[in-house]
Amino acid sequence: MIVLISSEAVLGLPGYEVTGIEERDGLVCVCASYLGERSCPGCGGKDLRLKDRRMRSVRHESWGVRRCSLKLESHKWRCRGCGRLFWQRFAGILPRRRATEPFRRTVSLRHLDGISRSALSRREGIGSATVERWLHEHLERRARERSSAACPKVLGIDEHFFSRRHGYSTTLCDLARQRVFDIVLGRSEASLEAYMQRLKGKDRVEVVCMDLSVTYRALARKYFPQARIVADRFHVIRLVNHHFLACWKQIDPVGSRHRGLVSLMRRHRSRLKSEEQAANLMAYLDERPGLKAIYDFKQRLCELLLQKHCSHRKCQSLAKRLVHAIDELRNSKLPYLVQLGETLHSWSEEIATMWRFTKNNGITEGFHNKMETLKRRAYGFRNFENYRLRVRVTCS
Repeated sequence: MIVLISSEAVLGLPGYEVTGIEERDGLVCVCASYLGERSCPGCGGKDLRLKDRRMRSVRHESWGVRRCSLKLESHKWRCRGCGRLFWQRFAGILPRRRATEPFRRTVSLRHLDGISRSALSRREGIGSATVERWLHEHLERRARERSSAACPKVLGIDEHFFSRRHGYSTTLCDLARQRVFDIVLGRSEASLEAYMQRLKGKDRVEVVCMDLSVTYRALARKYFPQARIVADRFHVIRLVNHHFLACWKQIDPVGSRHRGLVSLMRRHRSRLKSEEQAANLMAYLDERPGLKAIYDFKQRLCELLLQKHCSHRKCQSLAKRLVHAIDELRNSKLPYLVQLGETLHSWSEEIATMWRFTKNNGITEGFHNKMETLKRRAYGFRNFENYRLRVRVTCS
């Protein structure tokens, strides 16, 4: 049974006809002729005159572990219409390139997946600097496809550490589509002001989710006037636990150093795994009535903050309970609880908004873990623009 295979299936490029295949010292050389149309790149005319010819050899995708080379006869033409001289253009091969676009894309994707430059250089017989240059061009081409994208409707803002020299950077995440929109060096209002001014589509942003950062809140109110600011629930609960543990340390310095008690005190009541854990915790709190009252208050406050998918009417009743809890904290005599009450009071509107909107910055934090993996794989980045380009392509 004879199976006929087309030239396009062999090469992976349209418009070619394979005329011969030979192998020399592990290198597969494919001879082919180009059947595509010939036209002037300037005026598009097809009335051409042949001036010269030469053999052109370019690297192509490897066949298994064997390197592959594509040999073509290239012609030099003169356009009779505009008089322009030009060499033959081939599909899948850019001018003045020594490799086909499929081969360049394959090398770039393998390097992006974690194969080192030195390994690719030895395997494919190209320079390590060539591998890095091809990857950079591949990332730039993919990033240009999203360069005109407008600001997303549901935006997440958070910070993450970049390097000791440059400090922190700010991540803008599209929470609706679950991808990174952009990253900007810096986290202060002065460092982000120029970027925010030239950002497109700021008026279409409807929701901005963030942690309890005063700087990000000021930027959101200034540059996203139509958006509702939503506090991230994880950071709010963590703030409550932080102040509660600090208050506990002030009341009972000895008991607060007990690792088992610390694990039980920071959990929610429903997260206690056994009756023994609950009995040990209650026995400790029964000996300290004042601390028990603070613990019960913290549990009620966390239950209030963990409410989700609430209707407008239910949010009104929850808001009254939140205002009452904040007043109790602000009127208490303990400094850490007073400080917690002041913080919750300044963020009361954003905290109440999170009962209606279910989006949070967990997606952004997950991308931060992926960014840390990218930095470890590259053994760190010195140039922020290279890091930004890698993140925008990989995390989108």
